[in-house]
Amino acid sequence: MNLNQSSLQCASGTIPYGMTNDYMFRAVLQSNHKVLRGLICSLLHYSEKEIVSMNIMNPIILGEAIESKEFRLDVNILLNNRTLINLEMQIANRLNWQARSVIYMCRSYDSLTHGQEYSEAKSVVHIGLLDYTLFNEQPEFYATYKLINVKNYQKYSDNITLNVVNLSRIDLATEEDKQYHIDEWASLMKATTWEEIRMLASRDEYLNEAAETIFRLSADEQIRKRCRDREEYYEDLHNYEMAILDRDVSIASYRKAAIERESVITEQQNMLAEHESVITEQQNMLAEHESVIAEQQNMLAEHEGVITEQEKLIQERDTQIQSLLSEIERLRAKS
Repeated sequence: MNLNQSSLQCASGTIPYGMTNDYMFRAVLQSNHKVLRGLICSLLHYSEKEIVSMNIMNPIILGEAIESKEFRLDVNILLNNRTLINLEMQIANRLNWQARSVIYMCRSYDSLTHGQEYSEAKSVVHIGLLDYTLFNEQPEFYATYKLINVKNYQKYSDNITLNVVNLSRIDLATEEDKQYHIDEWASLMKATTWEEIRMLASRDEYLNEAAETIFRLSADEQIRKRCRDREEYYEDLHNYEMAILDRDVSIASYRKAAIERESVITEQQNMLAEHESVITEQQNMLAEHESVIAEQQNMLAEHEGVITEQEKLIQERDTQIQSLLSEIERLRAKS
């Protein structure tokens, strides 16, 4: 892009920083209330005449260095002195958006001072422009959440509303979304070239105003520096998260290897226990066999004892018979 050219119509090539850069997002909306008004009307389906007053409650000095890189760049708006609107650009999925958005929204709603009536509480609308899908099972381009009865869908209160624009799924924009140009605003925020910007700018005076403002701010060295700081912050954050992920993966791999080793050891111990059980069983069977043999030997010994006794008795009888025979012979000899 050649920013030395006199107008947006002469610009070409890649945009240095688009509105997905949260500092450029903040700078565009804070520096041009017409752009902010057009975006609010689009997102909340308001007509121009419905916006009586609109004040940014947390302005920053554009171009001034931000001490903390974690500084929040969302835009807090008091609309018509009765509605608090929080606009936030979020491109990094830190897996905490649901809890984070609800907490921010509740903090904004809890704004009553001592002595004020509950009826004086200002309604709150939290609008997140996310460059990722919150619920992959039900992707949606523009979603609105309220407090409702989960059985019959009776609305509980209009005082708290949470809107989410999914910049990564502009293809899912409904006819209603297109009617209010929300898809075109999303395309403008996602645009990466001046050619895209000019094409979108031609469709709507507010989009044109936004395009001109992006062009003007892109020529400001301090604004570009702050945008670059934000990109570096998110890159550092991404690198940190990847380092944490790598560490967690390494720890998980180590734990998996340890579990596998323990499983192998357990399996080996089980096999050893089975072998010991087989050996014990075999030893028990051998002991039983030895017991049977011993018993058989005892029975054999008993049998041999009986035989010996019987042989002794036979010998005694033989001796007695022999004695009787001798006596008979002697008596015969006398007669």
